Amino acid sequence: MIFNATCWLGEAAEYGLSKYVVAPAHKVACDAYLAHTPFVLKSKPSIRRAGQATVALLSLSFLLTGCASRPEVGALLANHEMNAVGKDHTVLVATTRDRDPRPGTYFGGERSESVSYATITVAVPPTHEPGKIEWPSQAPGNPATDFVVRDAAYLDSERDFVKALNAQLALRPPGRRKVFVFIHGYNTMFAEGLYRFTQIVDDADAPGVPVLFTWASRGHVTDYVYDTNSATAARDELEHTLRLVLASNAEEINILAHSMGNWVTVEALRQIKISAKLPPISKLGAVVLAAPDIDIDVFKSEMRRFGKPRKPFFIIVSRDDKALRLSDFIAGGKQRLGAYSNDTELTALGAVVIDMTDVKADDPSNHAKFAQLAEIAPEMREVLARGVATEGESDTAKGQGTLTSVIEGPGGLSAPIWIVRGNQSEQ
Repeated sequence: MIFNATCWLGEAAEYGLSKYVVAPAHKVACDAYLAHTPFVLKSKPSIRRAGQATVALLSLSFLLTGCASRPEVGALLANHEMNAVGKDHTVLVATTRDRDPRPGTYFGGERSESVSYATITVAVPPTHEPGKIEWPSQAPGNPATDFVVRDAAYLDSERDFVKALNAQLALRPPGRRKVFVFIHGYNTMFAEGLYRFTQIVDDADAPGVPVLFTWASRGHVTDYVYDTNSATAARDELEHTLRLVLASNAEEINILAHSMGNWVTVEALRQIKISAKLPPISKLGAVVLAAPDIDIDVFKSEMRRFGKPRKPFFIIVSRDDKALRLSDFIAGGKQRLGAYSNDTELTALGAVVIDMTDVKADDPSNHAKFAQLAEIAPEMREVLARGVATEGESDTAKGQGTLTSVIEGPGGLSAPIWIVRGNQSEQ
């Protein structure tokens, strides 16, 4: 099921809200702005929407300049200390980003006309705390205390990418030859996506070969439209990458997408499903859509064309997500899938809804709540394995036509998580 398959759930570095070093005064300003966001979006209806959106983005960008020190040029310089400690993870990369020749950077935020491939080994320090990235204060970092790159190389072709993937799969015993694909979201630099994915893999002890698909996000809050267009432009390349993975020696492929990365993911899967040349789709395991930044009407249209999936999609939602609130404002007031309130409609489309609205977020935007699920992996695995249990008292609380289970906030979580599934049997 979902946690056996993806074993992910770390903290996402998006919308400029990564947990880097933050000065107390700046943090207060950031939190105050984000708390005020709903009022900014509703104020002065006579002002043109485009102008309001620009003001909102510029204000957010100004505050977040003080909120985070972003890892840019040279952040991935390799540390080759012979006596290095830490746990290594080799991540295969497929990207629509343009190559960046500056040492320790590898890929920038501009679009490439073709897909590039790479393999990068990242070491996680023995002092690592789950849910965090121990960013080095200066590259190449200290492997005893920081995330560091141990080795990295471009791959010349997709053939080399598949060869490297199959070599990693061969190191695993039959039954555990899985691939874990991650697609990041808006406002994510290459180094952020790479280290965040590594943290997710390490925290959950994920068994699959990690494959990062990273599209050309510039990593700037004010480049929302550019990022949206970059995500759209990457659909065919993600489809091609998924076809390569499905055609590999993998026994199962599991996918986790976050925020705007869900738009790329659902579009790519839709294109595969309706194509004349279907890959071995039976290999597809869990598809997890976390805080998806997709117009709800667009998602419904995609799913009607896609048809009810053979295995349900898992959609992680939170109705207090401030980042998605800003997104639906920019998009003309259309609700985003990650904050949608009608569970029955989503389950009818073939989804299992993981509702984290009641959970207090670790980030001020409430956009990275999915990261907090790592600490309750056993409970989630048990609930999902039994197919969301039986109908009962909780059905009344979440509406008719669904089966509902509740995880009562174990570990450090502050409130229950609802798991909602339709009555219809899987196709």
